[in-house]
Amino acid sequence: MRRRDLPTTFHATAPLRLDFAGGWTDVAPFSAREGGVVVNGAIALRAHVELHLGGTLLRLVSEELGETLECANSGGLVPHGKLPLLTAALRRFPVLGGFTLTTRCDAPPGSGLGSSGALGVALVGVLTRARQEVLNGAEFADHAWQVETIEAELPGGKQDQYGAALGGFHRFSFRDPDVGVEPVTLDPAFAAALEHQTLICYTNKSRVSGDTISRVMGAYERGDTKVTGALRGLKDTGNAMAEALRAGDLARVGTLLSENWQHQQVLDPGMRTTEMGQLEAAATKAGALGGKAAGAGAGGCMFFLMRGDAREAANAVASAGARVLPLSWAPEGVRTW
Repeated sequence: MRRRDLPTTFHATAPLRLDFAGGWTDVAPFSAREGGVVVNGAIALRAHVELHLGGTLLRLVSEELGETLECANSGGLVPHGKLPLLTAALRRFPVLGGFTLTTRCDAPPGSGLGSSGALGVALVGVLTRARQEVLNGAEFADHAWQVETIEAELPGGKQDQYGAALGGFHRFSFRDPDVGVEPVTLDPAFAAALEHQTLICYTNKSRVSGDTISRVMGAYERGDTKVTGALRGLKDTGNAMAEALRAGDLARVGTLLSENWQHQQVLDPGMRTTEMGQLEAAATKAGALGGKAAGAGAGGCMFFLMRGDAREAANAVASAGARVLPLSWAPEGVRTW
């Protein structure tokens, strides 16, 4: 029986991210053999998790997916079943007794904004809080990656988890199993301009990144020269993007976004969907300095750096069937209470 003076409700949130350059190079086996570089910035859209202890059942509620799972005990938390990320987190960090675990996200599922990574970090945050365990930022990230990739067997790299755990802008380097964390400090005026001129657009078509990841890394393992060259190009673009952000060079950032997108499209034939092509054309016509798919690509969101106020281009991208998402930077990473 729990003492009445102990808390029964726990919360955690973690930010999503924009991957400015280098995404894909944090994924094995490339990250193990050649080492990857990713530059991303955390955004104020967040994943949210609440754990309420009590009752006799284990009740898992995913508001973002509209799904619920109830079981009598932890034996019902089977691998490869319903709500795999939530059940994987609970298998790694079990909580005694009955409870309700509820998740929600400020962005649509499959947006390419790192929502599953952020959700994993928030899940680790809320469960370790309930278990009275204390973790640092890198530990939150590493456990969340283990939950998603090892326990739930959902393939992917580590940039999302580290961005969500730490917040802010970073240049991450990956040489499995090691992760190098290098903060990227932006001039305040440049950070404000970058926020003001960046447009995030959801294509209204979610994507399953695991399918694309398996094809791309399979081609890399087979020695496909185009895919290998594109991954190396993405790594080089990641290094260049860190320099451009530190220098406060908006034009260079825009050019590198488009350069990164060109490398991404070489990786897989399905990388650029019809909806993404229409959106890209509308943004270019409205004055984009550059842009790219968020995350793995093949659907989800794209984001563009515009010549002026991004809000002035909102109508143009809406005419292409896209939905504009709000943007502000998030200096704070995972938070639990």
